[in-house]
Amino acid sequence: MNKGLLIVISGPSGAGKGTICKALLEKHPEIKLSVSCTTRSPRQNEVEGINYYFITKEKFKEMIENDEFLEYAEVYDNYYGTPKANVERILNEGNDIILEIDIQGALKVKEKYPEGVFVFIMPPSMEELKNRIKKRGSETEESLIKRFKAAFQEINYVANYNYVIVNDVVEEAVKRLEAIIVAEKCRVDRLKGNYIFLQEGFLND
Repeated sequence: MNKGLLIVISGPSGAGKGTICKALLEKHPEIKLSVSCTTRSPRQNEVEGINYYFITKEKFKEMIENDEFLEYAEVYDNYYGTPKANVERILNEGNDIILEIDIQGALKVKEKYPEGVFVFIMPPSMEELKNRIKKRGSETEESLIKRFKAAFQEINYVANYNYVIVNDVVEEAVKRLEAIIVAEKCRVDRLKGNYIFLQEGFLND
């Protein structure tokens, strides 16, 4: 059995990462979504094991010491991290898994799992990105400027990824992501011994 694909999706805030991932998973329920650990308290309607694994800071630090995360970060006095065991179990079962994480987290995952598929979601333009962030209605003028500047800097990281998708129309962006997954599954280096088996079968015919 071939291992599943580790598909890492990231990009600047407002690019539409979450929307694309949600649409893909609705079309392909066989693809799993990685669930992160966090030390923050659950928000209303958040479900343990679905949105996050909610754990204590003591437990999180213990997991750091035991090298149990593919990546982790501290954000506003809370920790967030991708548990390694869950990801490896899903991959070893032959299932594909998506990690929707920030750019710094993606680069850390790439160090540990370079054979992953790293996809950068790009907005169609910086003006459109600004409009999308504005439409959220949760940003002050100051925080909007801060997010916009951060997004402008984050786009420079696109060269660290295998693929880039410009998210102009969500349905088209999802089709491109599907095409990337299909192409990756056809790569000879991922098929391992299977292509030798195919060669032998072809020659025997």
